[in-house]
Amino acid sequence: MANGNNVALVGNITRDPELRFTPSGQATATFGLAVNRRWQNRQTQEWEEATSFFDVVCWREMAENAAESLSRGSRVLVTGRLEQRSWETSDGDKRSKIEVVADEIGPSLRWATAQVTKNERRGPGEGAPAPRQAAAATASADQGGGYGFDEEPF
Repeated sequence: MANGNNVALVGNITRDPELRFTPSGQATATFGLAVNRRWQNRQTQEWEEATSFFDVVCWREMAENAAESLSRGSRVLVTGRLEQRSWETSDGDKRSKIEVVADEIGPSLRWATAQVTKNERRGPGEGAPAPRQAAAATASADQGGGYGFDEEPF
């Protein structure tokens, strides 16, 4: 990770991870992440807040684990790199966006607890497991940390 393109974010998931598979069977999951920044205005002494929204992409086993473990409202730590993706719309317009490609994702334990279950490792050439049906729907409901979406820390 010495290429100078590293990012570490802590925030709340804004939408359940969406698990998909490439034509070759590679798992990929995407989810939204809201990151809040809070500071005190030196003139007014009032607290101010701004929220930045990021799209996070993860691959392979991490994608499947994220889809099974995470849900909207979960507070997570994400490390990875920024990557720009470009495409052309059906009307011929060029579009691009910057996404966070995750190297690691973990639950934040600041306002919640987590139960970690180690998965069995697969060796090279063993291929991807069969797609999990409705993995996001079976995500643990207690990942939200017991606070409402309009309360701290969100």
